[in-house]
Amino acid sequence: MAQNVGVVGLDVAKKKVDACIRGLGLRRSAPSTPEGEAELIAWLLRNGIGVAVMEASGGYEQRWAAALRGAGLEVRIVDPKRVRYFAKSAGRLAKNDPIDADTIAWFGEIFPDARSRPHDPEREVLDRMVTARAALLKQLTAMTNQSEHGQPPVVATAHAAIVKTMRAQVAKLDAAIAAAIVADPGSARRAEIITSVPGLGPQSAAGIIAWLPELGRVDDKAAAALVGVAPYDDDTGEHKGQRRIKGGRKKLRTQLYMASVAAATQHNPVLMAYYRRLRAKGKEGKVALVACLRKLIVILNTMLARDQTWNPSRAAA
Repeated sequence: MAQNVGVVGLDVAKKKVDACIRGLGLRRSAPSTPEGEAELIAWLLRNGIGVAVMEASGGYEQRWAAALRGAGLEVRIVDPKRVRYFAKSAGRLAKNDPIDADTIAWFGEIFPDARSRPHDPEREVLDRMVTARAALLKQLTAMTNQSEHGQPPVVATAHAAIVKTMRAQVAKLDAAIAAAIVADPGSARRAEIITSVPGLGPQSAAGIIAWLPELGRVDDKAAAALVGVAPYDDDTGEHKGQRRIKGGRKKLRTQLYMASVAAATQHNPVLMAYYRRLRAKGKEGKVALVACLRKLIVILNTMLARDQTWNPSRAAA
């Protein structure tokens, strides 16, 4: 039997998925139900499909990814921003589900090596828990801020009850996240290495393990780019523009930025010395802090690659 090597683009929504096999000029839609999954997978296999490409779509893609992997297909979940930029560069300004499926399939054909996070069921569960914690913490902060503005007694009582419940649920998620990390030897070792760095605690470790599994497995430039702290040039002719960071994984960058602020100003002697040197050279405070975060990512990338815990002299070098 011939090996399935064709590529399908899947545009996944809450209630349905649109599929496009560009090489054969075939399209199909299916509902997001067990019956729909079975019908679409059978159709894909009949047409020699071995690779399914889809965008990260807020979690709706996970169920389809599991079903497709269970049927033996390779699944690549790609960054939706890259697909949209690709569509614009090709002059595709219209956007609807069939067009999106075709564009995703085209992207998958043109960029067969487009980076996709490695499939790891345990890490994906951890990812969902860490993401849920971050969302709950954001809501808790908003509710706490509202409570500071002289609310009527009935509103203040309601807010207090909600805040108490939220804090209890955050604590439960913290315990579940810690237990999940300890239960997996690889994650436990990564957490041990990360938290050995002065200024980084369990939440930083959980965020890195869940949201940046590539750390320690890619080069330093790629690691910085994945977090979104790699400076990009803005030069043309004789014009030399200001270097700026862009892209990357915003949730992780936000979390680690706050940790790096504390590390560079209070807790980590290597980053504190680096921060002071940059400030002495005239760098703005925020620019220096972003540079400290980039240095922290490089240090962590090296530590994880070498399976080494914190060593001040190595980190300074």
